[in-house]
Amino acid sequence: MLKKLNSEQGFTLTELLIVVAILGILVAVVLPNFVGLLGGAKTNAGSAELNIVQTAVDAKLANTSSATTTAITTATTDMTAFGLAPTYMRSTATHGTYTVDTAGKVTQASYP
Repeated sequence: MLKKLNSEQGFTLTELLIVVAILGILVAVVLPNFVGLLGGAKTNAGSAELNIVQTAVDAKLANTSSATTTAITTATTDMTAFGLAPTYMRSTATHGTYTVDTAGKVTQASYP
Protein backbone atom coordinates (compact mmCIF):
# COMPACT_ATOMS: atom_id res chain seq x y z
CA MET A 1 0.00 0.00 0.00
CA LEU A 2 2.88 2.37 0.74
CA LYS A 3 4.26 1.81 -2.72
CA LYS A 4 0.95 2.84 -4.30
CA LEU A 5 0.90 6.22 -2.48
CA ASN A 6 4.44 7.10 -3.57
CA SER A 7 3.72 6.43 -7.23
CA GLU A 8 0.76 8.87 -7.45
CA GLN A 9 1.45 11.98 -9.51
CA GLY A 10 -0.04 15.46 -8.98
CA PHE A 11 0.64 19.16 -8.95
CA THR A 12 2.27 20.85 -6.02
CA LEU A 13 0.76 23.86 -4.33
CA THR A 14 3.55 26.05 -5.72
CA GLU A 15 2.78 25.00 -9.30
CA LEU A 16 -0.91 25.73 -8.85
CA LEU A 17 -0.17 29.17 -7.35
CA ILE A 18 2.10 30.01 -10.30
CA VAL A 19 -0.66 29.08 -12.78
CA VAL A 20 -3.22 31.18 -10.89
CA ALA A 21 -0.80 34.13 -10.82
CA ILE A 22 -0.18 33.86 -14.58
CA LEU A 23 -3.94 33.76 -15.25
CA GLY A 24 -4.42 36.80 -13.02
CA ILE A 25 -1.78 38.74 -14.95
CA LEU A 26 -3.40 37.80 -18.27
CA VAL A 27 -6.82 38.96 -17.06
CA ALA A 28 -5.32 42.23 -15.79
CA VAL A 29 -3.79 42.89 -19.21
CA VAL A 30 -6.73 41.81 -21.41
CA LEU A 31 -9.72 43.15 -19.43
CA PRO A 32 -9.03 46.90 -19.91
CA ASN A 33 -8.61 46.35 -23.66
CA PHE A 34 -11.91 44.48 -23.82
CA VAL A 35 -13.76 47.17 -21.88
CA GLY A 36 -12.30 49.79 -24.22
CA LEU A 37 -13.60 47.87 -27.22
CA LEU A 38 -17.12 47.85 -25.78
CA GLY A 39 -17.05 51.62 -25.25
CA GLY A 40 -15.86 52.19 -28.80
CA ALA A 41 -18.55 49.89 -30.16
CA LYS A 42 -21.30 51.85 -28.38
CA THR A 43 -19.93 55.11 -29.76
CA ASN A 44 -19.87 53.67 -33.29
CA ALA A 45 -23.40 52.27 -32.92
CA GLY A 46 -24.71 55.66 -31.78
CA SER A 47 -23.05 57.39 -34.70
CA ALA A 48 -24.43 54.83 -37.15
CA GLU A 49 -27.95 55.17 -35.78
CA LEU A 50 -27.75 58.97 -36.05
CA ASN A 51 -26.74 58.58 -39.71
CA ILE A 52 -29.69 56.25 -40.32
CA VAL A 53 -32.18 58.68 -38.79
CA GLN A 54 -30.66 61.64 -40.67
CA THR A 55 -30.82 59.70 -43.95
CA ALA A 56 -34.47 58.83 -43.31
CA VAL A 57 -35.33 62.50 -42.65
CA ASP A 58 -33.48 63.52 -45.82
CA ALA A 59 -35.34 60.85 -47.83
CA LYS A 60 -38.67 62.06 -46.44
CA LEU A 61 -37.87 65.68 -47.35
CA ALA A 62 -36.79 64.64 -50.86
CA ASN A 63 -39.83 62.42 -51.40
CA THR A 64 -42.26 65.13 -50.29
CA SER A 65 -40.33 67.86 -52.17
CA SER A 66 -40.11 69.86 -48.95
CA ALA A 67 -37.36 72.13 -47.74
CA THR A 68 -38.63 72.17 -44.17
CA THR A 69 -40.23 69.78 -41.73
CA THR A 70 -42.05 70.01 -38.44
CA ALA A 71 -39.56 70.60 -35.65
CA ILE A 72 -39.53 68.07 -32.83
CA THR A 73 -37.81 69.68 -29.86
CA THR A 74 -38.59 67.01 -27.28
CA ALA A 75 -36.10 64.16 -27.59
CA THR A 76 -37.81 60.92 -28.51
CA THR A 77 -37.11 57.36 -29.59
CA ASP A 78 -40.46 57.13 -31.40
CA MET A 79 -39.82 57.49 -35.12
CA THR A 80 -43.54 57.74 -35.88
CA ALA A 81 -43.36 61.21 -34.29
CA PHE A 82 -40.91 62.14 -37.04
CA GLY A 83 -43.20 60.59 -39.65
CA LEU A 84 -40.41 58.20 -40.63
CA ALA A 85 -41.73 54.77 -39.70
CA PRO A 86 -42.64 52.57 -41.52
CA THR A 87 -42.10 54.35 -44.87
CA TYR A 88 -38.54 55.62 -44.39
CA MET A 89 -37.34 53.41 -41.53
CA ARG A 90 -38.06 49.76 -40.78
CA SER A 91 -38.36 50.14 -37.03
CA THR A 92 -40.63 52.51 -35.15
CA ALA A 93 -38.22 52.96 -32.22
CA THR A 94 -34.53 53.70 -31.86
CA HIS A 95 -32.04 53.06 -29.08
CA GLY A 96 -31.08 56.73 -28.82
CA THR A 97 -33.23 59.81 -28.44
CA TYR A 98 -33.34 62.40 -31.23
CA THR A 99 -34.64 65.84 -32.07
CA VAL A 100 -35.08 67.48 -35.47
CA ASP A 101 -35.18 71.14 -36.44
CA THR A 102 -37.27 72.71 -39.20
CA ALA A 103 -34.42 72.38 -41.71
CA GLY A 104 -34.31 68.61 -41.16
CA LYS A 105 -31.11 68.52 -39.09
CA VAL A 106 -31.26 65.58 -36.68
CA THR A 107 -29.51 65.86 -33.32
CA GLN A 108 -28.81 62.93 -31.03
CA ALA A 109 -29.82 63.84 -27.49
CA SER A 110 -28.66 60.60 -25.88
CA TYR A 111 -27.56 57.08 -26.63
CA PRO A 112 -27.43 54.34 -24.00
